[in-house]
Amino acid sequence: MTLNATVARVTDRIIERSKPKRRRYLELIAEQKERGIGRPRMSCGNFAHGFAAAGDDKDRIKTMSGPNIGIVSAYNDMLSAHQPYGRYPEQIKIFAREAGATAQVAGGVPAMCDGVTQGQPGMDLSLFSRDVIAMGTAVALSHGMFDAAALLGICDKIVPGLLIGALRFGHLPALLIPGGPMPSGLPNKEKQRVRQLFAEGKASRDELLEAESKSYHSPGTCTFYGTANSNQMMMELMGLHIPNAAFVNPQDPLRQALTRAAVHRLAELGRDGARPLGEVVDEKAVVNAMVGLLATGGSTNHAIHLPAIARAAGISVDWEDFAMLSSQVPLIARIYPNGARDVNDFHSAGGMAFVASTLLSQGLIHADTLTAGADDFSAYTANPVIEGNALAWKPAGDSLDLDMLRPVSDPFLPDGGMKLVAGNLGRAIFKTSSVEADRWTIEAPARCFSDQNEVLEAFKAGELDRDMAVVVRFQGPRSNGMPELHKLTPALGVAQDRGHRVALITDGRMSGASGKVPAAIHVSPEALPDGPLARIRDGDLIRLCGHDGRLEAVGVDIAAREPAPAPAPPLGTGRELFALMRRYCNDAEAGGSAMLAEMDLELA
Repeated sequence: MTLNATVARVTDRIIERSKPKRRRYLELIAEQKERGIGRPRMSCGNFAHGFAAAGDDKDRIKTMSGPNIGIVSAYNDMLSAHQPYGRYPEQIKIFAREAGATAQVAGGVPAMCDGVTQGQPGMDLSLFSRDVIAMGTAVALSHGMFDAAALLGICDKIVPGLLIGALRFGHLPALLIPGGPMPSGLPNKEKQRVRQLFAEGKASRDELLEAESKSYHSPGTCTFYGTANSNQMMMELMGLHIPNAAFVNPQDPLRQALTRAAVHRLAELGRDGARPLGEVVDEKAVVNAMVGLLATGGSTNHAIHLPAIARAAGISVDWEDFAMLSSQVPLIARIYPNGARDVNDFHSAGGMAFVASTLLSQGLIHADTLTAGADDFSAYTANPVIEGNALAWKPAGDSLDLDMLRPVSDPFLPDGGMKLVAGNLGRAIFKTSSVEADRWTIEAPARCFSDQNEVLEAFKAGELDRDMAVVVRFQGPRSNGMPELHKLTPALGVAQDRGHRVALITDGRMSGASGKVPAAIHVSPEALPDGPLARIRDGDLIRLCGHDGRLEAVGVDIAAREPAPAPAPPLGTGRELFALMRRYCNDAEAGGSAMLAEMDLELA
């Protein structure tokens, strides 16, 4: 199938824009491979330190009789998605020995749970935890003991952080090894119903906690299609998983078989240095991830994370690229919060194998990418099964549930449902795929807040029972680390259900669970120090339109106004430790990262 003309055009503009930095990046990883730290070039003292505690693998590492796989793990047993990783290192070491290789835990990185910190002070650390994870990954791999890398991480900032860090060691082959989603619990619509009842004071805290604990109930990734599961989708389409490993439950015997296959594959790649990560993550792989994000209605957080991942590989992506692709990529999946059912149902209906197959059939993704998890991209159009005692793959057939997964020829929507909106308030992302079409255009007076708790207080006081554009500003990366603002969703949903025309305008984040209320998020430039959002006043008429891509204060001379005073910098809960990151980070569209902004300067 001929590549779609728009996909080809976006790929070409990314390649052209990225040429100088991509060339420098590839030169850098070639230099690392040729002259960097590695076991053969270590002094005896250095090398002895590296295998002193290697136990049964000590002699094999000492004699360099096979590739050594470095494990970078984001394990903790508070985060349900990462709890299964507790036993992975010992399993990986066994599987490595089977393939004539060895494995060592190179290091651990933090993994915070946005579900736990949502609406709490700790959420201000969330976005910048990605940079901490990237730096931790670099520290882990800096020892030079490894011929390949196994990256253990699933959730929101963790996969991007692992990838960003590992890409600085892009001469090494690498795979991400997932742990899978928890089994389905309380239906998502019922959970949403109880949340709204609680917001209205019609359900008790005990009733809400009971509903939440029936939804989030066991080891494994949360089952809604937010940032964590969007991560898994992207890793599939970038060729960084064993094919279709993403959505197999932790308790399924297939899960361990896929982990074993990943280790054997890393041993194979590490033996001759084939398919290094920096070559696998190229412009075509990044475009495939963008297309998959749009086609499946994935998390808007990746409008920040994908540019950051790309930047770490010397590739420049902007929101115009997303918008151009969205005009051509249809929405083919309806997974909660964009539909009624979750990722387990999605997987049962055909999952990522069907998605890859139908997108390929219409030329919407690149088939000629260099994949790490398989010999070529066609392998990602098949689902894994166990036949006897062997792992096998069966080609994707038709969708088994057209209510949640459709072919490109018969989509839910003709576009990808992620719009770039722009105007005198800046540029922002509007995720239209979960919003009813009659609410794609909202004109309403502004009501301005500098904290999401102020919004909730006004709601409880009955002040928001009207048409309104709720402007929540000073929530960008420079202000407070750009937290997600999900505490707003139930209250604004109630106001909308009461018949009001409601929109949210913010320089903060709303993730893949942004819900049914129209929202312009990640507004750039952010309010601090003097962005347009800081110049809005209560009562200004705000227009948000997903049809014509507009975000504006109607009839307002923004430049003539003084900005509203910014809140004091956040303190406590470790937030002051991140002051340097807040001060020097770039805009959300460039990835929202001080680390990458400074890296660009050093590599220029």
